[in-house]
Amino acid sequence: MTIRKNDLLYHFFVIGIGLIMIYPIAWTLASALKPESDIFKKAASLIPSELKWDNFAKGWAGFGDITFGTFFVNSGIVTTFVVIGTLISSTLVAFGFARLQFRLKKVLFVCLLATIMLPHQVTLIPQYIMFHKIGWVNTFYPLIVPAFIGGVPFFIFLMIQFIRGIPRELDEAAIIDGCSTFGIFWNIILPLTKPALATVAIFSFYWTWDDFMSPLIYLNDTKLFTVSLGLRLFSDPSAVTAWGPLFAMSIASLIPTFLIFLFFQKQLVEGVATTGIK
Repeated sequence: MTIRKNDLLYHFFVIGIGLIMIYPIAWTLASALKPESDIFKKAASLIPSELKWDNFAKGWAGFGDITFGTFFVNSGIVTTFVVIGTLISSTLVAFGFARLQFRLKKVLFVCLLATIMLPHQVTLIPQYIMFHKIGWVNTFYPLIVPAFIGGVPFFIFLMIQFIRGIPRELDEAAIIDGCSTFGIFWNIILPLTKPALATVAIFSFYWTWDDFMSPLIYLNDTKLFTVSLGLRLFSDPSAVTAWGPLFAMSIASLIPTFLIFLFFQKQLVEGVATTGIK
């Protein structure tokens, strides 16, 4: 009986925390379906007085000849290439640190750890100056290329820890069979790191899709804006903010992240669990 009471209290607590966490999303969805006069007048209510589906139509219509679909396409392009580049660079760099011996390995690993602890804002200005000098400002290159030539230090560290947990006896057996260094990486290490790769891919997708600062710094042309910058266009401090379309497109922008979590939650949980154990 005590166990049942404890289980009941636990589930009530978890459900309560879940409702608190989901309330902002429910409020945003309700506000997207309300008339603009009711959004803040009846802010606490989650039930619209009338359904305003045209908020979604107005939001998707975008600005001028640029629909909100353009922002979705831009975010999709940037996110896809960043995820691919992060997977390639992170696995290669992590394999080098975890399996190879080379000069200044310990020094470079300390630099990697220091980079993880370094705030992104510290490197933003030097990177902008560099990209401006080579003419990459107002293009997707500053958002995509860094993922291919270094990746995210946190993902590299995560992959290093996972690869270190793979027995070296597998490498030695592959060498006896005549496998090269890249062959060990491709045929032995890479297939065994699928849970970690899934974790890296999912978190890289989330962080890139939701990124606001980097596109804000590097993109000036409205046709190149990502979803995060497109949402900002609805808010004009000097004029009237279109709250209905803003909330409607905010809900639309959450759909890809929900779908990724819905279809890949098993891989996400497995990847987090295995990388934590390793």
